Amino acid sequence: MISSGVKPKVKKWKVNADEAAELAFKDFVLTKDHPCMMAQTVVSQNHLDLHTYGEFPSRKTAKEIYKDLQNYIEKYDFESNEFYTFMAVFKDQDSFSETQFETALWKQLEFLHDIDNEDWDPEVSDNPEEKNFSFSIAGKAFYMVGMHPNSSRKARQSPYTAIAFNLHWQFEKLREMGAFNTVRDKIRERDIELQGNINPMLEDFGENSEARQYSGRKVEEEWKCPFHRKN
Repeated sequence: MISSGVKPKVKKWKVNADEAAELAFKDFVLTKDHPCMMAQTVVSQNHLDLHTYGEFPSRKTAKEIYKDLQNYIEKYDFESNEFYTFMAVFKDQDSFSETQFETALWKQLEFLHDIDNEDWDPEVSDNPEEKNFSFSIAGKAFYMVGMHPNSSRKARQSPYTAIAFNLHWQFEKLREMGAFNTVRDKIRERDIELQGNINPMLEDFGENSEARQYSGRKVEEEWKCPFHRKN
């Protein structure tokens, strides 16, 4: 379990967001009945910490994201049962194919890792080939959800290219609350209703490396993650 010590409760989050991007994502998640109930809850409660950035992928953007993620972590109340999601939106990017987006996603994560001097979250593996891998930034493990307009999964066909950073702690908190299995099963049921079939990449943490799920593309059985932790 990730622990952060005592932090002041978050009363209201001020988001440095492009208004058009924020409204577009609210429409994507709420109006279009997104299958992820957790995403709907986060958006409806204004718990989406959304930021817009320029070039993707780039080292300059990595520095901007990292600074904003540090602020997000610092103000997060790990003692509460409320969930907040950090969203990086690349509003001005050209459309990607699924393979192009996957390449760009991992390159951006690599740039983030290059400037991160914090230890890897000890609750997860730093090896993307291992079953308990999760990406760590600023000492905290995150489950990444890559989204873009050309995704083959309707649940990831976002209005703009984006990455949702979900704290791994949130999933452990759901387990602690006894709600994880119910939420997981309902999301998968709703995804089938939307798409007609379940996302073939979906697996519970610890069954297979979650790195295979980040881009949203149905990766090949022999797929190898392009990311490797710096020495």
